[in-house]
Amino acid sequence: MLVPSLLLALLLTGCADARYYAQSVSGHLQLMQAARPIDDWLADAATPAAVKQRLELARGMRRFAVTELHLPDNASYHRYADLQRRHVVWNVVAAPEFSLTLKTWCFPVAGCVGYRGYFAESDAQAEAQALRATGLEASVYGVPAYSTLGWMNWLGGDPLLSTFIHYPDGEVARLLFHELSHQVLYVPDDTVFNESFATAVERLGGSLWLAQHASSQARQAYADFDARRQQFRLLARSTRDRLQQIYTVNSALASAYPTQTAMKQAAMQDFKAAYAELKRRWGGYSGYDAWVAQANNAAFGAQAAYDELVPGFEALFVREGRDWPAFYDAVRQLAKRAKSERARQLKEWATEQHELPHYARSNEVLSN
Repeated sequence: MLVPSLLLALLLTGCADARYYAQSVSGHLQLMQAARPIDDWLADAATPAAVKQRLELARGMRRFAVTELHLPDNASYHRYADLQRRHVVWNVVAAPEFSLTLKTWCFPVAGCVGYRGYFAESDAQAEAQALRATGLEASVYGVPAYSTLGWMNWLGGDPLLSTFIHYPDGEVARLLFHELSHQVLYVPDDTVFNESFATAVERLGGSLWLAQHASSQARQAYADFDARRQQFRLLARSTRDRLQQIYTVNSALASAYPTQTAMKQAAMQDFKAAYAELKRRWGGYSGYDAWVAQANNAAFGAQAAYDELVPGFEALFVREGRDWPAFYDAVRQLAKRAKSERARQLKEWATEQHELPHYARSNEVLSN
């Protein structure tokens, strides 16, 4: 997730939406001021032993990102900030009643993105309520980290945060790799391309880190954790596909409104029933309860940005011989194409990869 708040605010000083940019500036500066070098935390007797252990672990992951994944070697993630809250920012997303297409907000340099981030949850909820008053469906979700795309490395870079440092080992690795990948490439006006690329890097890199550095017990614990996530994402994806079909097939009908409403309600009821069954099979694991409780077009649309093109990027990684620099170069070349063309190409590669015989895919480092 990226929130290029400080630079945008400096570019847009004096605009009509000055309050939003002011909170972006103050929130980011407070975060930067709270960050201290990892060595300082490790040398501080007041730092809890559990925090020191996690910082050492994250420092090793940061080295792995450079030496094994060829991600940027810069100032980011060499400092740590204890924010004393659960999330660093809260994002707002919105979509129409009968569409999964997210509302976008546009900024100089960064282009248009399908979300808006706030450093205070109350501000995010207020924005969501204002969007609902216009007829849109809105959703608010907490974010454990964001990327400034490398623009803030001259001020110390993006820090490690208390909002994610205690995640399971595999999750910390994946999150670091995801955010660093935004510094490899960022394409204005294409959230799906950017987030799918970063998600592919996190999955591939996270799998590699787990294989090389995690204990068998830790790998099994993470495999169980990730299996639940993949099952939930599969359910969400099938529901998105069903909703998309409802909205597309019926949109041209003169009497579409009551038909679409009923079909949409049925799809959402089936989604919640299927989730309840998943939860029962998981032994009551409730990690997705909050997401399901507020599931709507905006929530499904936001999730699609992280999933839609991932198989294509994973297939491209294999096509490039699992060579990280070659993979990044290929992605940069792909990014030069028109938005629709690069999406079409990624989907085509994903289809070709899926159609390979099993024996030809058995050694690939891919996540399902």
